[in-house]
Amino acid sequence: MRRFGFLLVALLMMPALAQAWWNDDWGYRKKISIDTQKLQQDGVKIPGESLALVRLHTGNFGFFADLGEGGKALRFMSGDDLTPLKFYIEKIDAVNEMVLVWVKLPADFAKADESAIWMYYGNPKAVDAQDAAGIFDVAQAVVYHFEAGPVKDSTAYAIQPAAATSTVMEGGAVGDAAAFDGKQVVRISAVPSLQMTTDPGWTVSAWVKIDQAQKEGVLFQRDKLSLSVRGQSPVLQVAGKEFVSPTGLNLAAWQLVAVTATPSGFTLYVDGKAAGSLPASLSVLDGDISVGAALDGSRGLVGAIDDFGIAKTALDQNALHFAALMQGQASAALIYGEDLTPDSEEGGESLIMGSLKNVTTDGWVIIGILGVMFVVSWLVMIIKAIVLQRVHSENKKFEQAYSQLTSQDIDKLNKEDDEDDQDFEESPLLLSFTKKHGAFAGSTIYRIYHTGVEEMNRRLKKGEGSSDQVLSAQAMNAVRATMDAVLIRELQKLNSQMVLLTIAISGGPFLGLLGTVIGVMITFAAIAVSGEVNVNAIAPGIAGALTATVAGLIVAIPCLFGYNYLGGRIKEITADMHVFVDEFVAKLTEQHT
Repeated sequence: MRRFGFLLVALLMMPALAQAWWNDDWGYRKKISIDTQKLQQDGVKIPGESLALVRLHTGNFGFFADLGEGGKALRFMSGDDLTPLKFYIEKIDAVNEMVLVWVKLPADFAKADESAIWMYYGNPKAVDAQDAAGIFDVAQAVVYHFEAGPVKDSTAYAIQPAAATSTVMEGGAVGDAAAFDGKQVVRISAVPSLQMTTDPGWTVSAWVKIDQAQKEGVLFQRDKLSLSVRGQSPVLQVAGKEFVSPTGLNLAAWQLVAVTATPSGFTLYVDGKAAGSLPASLSVLDGDISVGAALDGSRGLVGAIDDFGIAKTALDQNALHFAALMQGQASAALIYGEDLTPDSEEGGESLIMGSLKNVTTDGWVIIGILGVMFVVSWLVMIIKAIVLQRVHSENKKFEQAYSQLTSQDIDKLNKEDDEDDQDFEESPLLLSFTKKHGAFAGSTIYRIYHTGVEEMNRRLKKGEGSSDQVLSAQAMNAVRATMDAVLIRELQKLNSQMVLLTIAISGGPFLGLLGTVIGVMITFAAIAVSGEVNVNAIAPGIAGALTATVAGLIVAIPCLFGYNYLGGRIKEITADMHVFVDEFVAKLTEQHT
């Protein structure tokens, strides 16, 4: 029973152990999974000791500064988080924020419970751990990535070309590529380690891109075997016999073209699918090799070649199809998870926080501007609400007192200007918080009343010689005009700063839209550079870009409700002031006309 309990505890701890942090010196890790469902749909299985191409760009990664100089802080672990994986960084561009990494998957990767690896980064003390030669097995004789600089072999055999006149071009199938103008060529001298025999077999593969139909553009030639493009169709020629693929290459698109040799014959593959075959009429190829043109310099290719490789083993269709899906620009074979820290658990981070991590610098600038607008607009709404509430209550208080006056004592509520009135003019908000102040301080109607009474008294003093104090029609109009002028000034004060709310309502969404458009533009630019076109590459960048629009709406929506509410309160106070002016003039007319 005790053994059973110990076994149960151990089984329960296994998932936790599998997710344990590999090394505390690394601050972040990212889970990268292979979309096995997509592979199943294409009828492809994960081959043993295959290569995975990890493409990092702004659409799926946002911490390029934590990769270290030249990517020295990068590490890759198997799904159990215990076994280090060999990797090689083909290209790292900190300016354009793009990284291309080849990772060698373990032999039993397909048998694992979960087809995933862990990428660790964020260790400033780390040293470079790349192993360019170690990611290829012993059967891989030549691999040319055509990176910037001289063409070089990335395998442990280090078979460098005898001559290479091709031009380096950006935007290859994987990183940079070799461009050929019909006269350029890459030649490899014959060496014993490059002997190709049908038993046990060999494979020649390359990513090819043509922008126009070819007369007879040679991709690869050795002895009496050549692989070329005629028109748009790949052509395999062996000892005078040829096979023309019924399916042509797409113009301006990168496609994987390969030839395999076995004792039973030679097979031509396009994008990992068999196009046709020829019988095995040549058993050994041991002469010089030419890439991009024929051995005599004729039949040159006008196009581009990337990731040219020769393997001394015949890869099957599954392996070639897997390579096409994994390496192609339109590949969606990899799923990139969230960036995790030692204190976080996978899936514990909210989707909103994940979107914020993908916001670009331009987006953060716009979100910062929207943040300022948000603070200012809320301050305006809060201050206005407090002041309008105080004005409304003071107006009601004054109206109640005024309603008890008769025509004879219309000026009874009038008082000389005091400090409270001046304080309200300077800071209505501070006066609104003060309970001890003069009567009716803060009432807009009282200030209209005060102005009307003062103007009335000045008019009556001019007529003190008469027995009856009478105001002429012109004097009454003057009193009304003076009160209307004060009313307009009060309305201006009540509506002050409201324009900031209208700016936030109309400008907030447009600023957010600007941030979204910039973010989407940067995301698609990064995808164009990296060449990875799939939902997993686009979605994070689009989600980060839409954050700016959300920020704009967060600014605008409260301002819209606040503006309408405050506008209603201002209209109510305005109506009360207009009604009071009419009532005051009516009482004044009754008494002094």
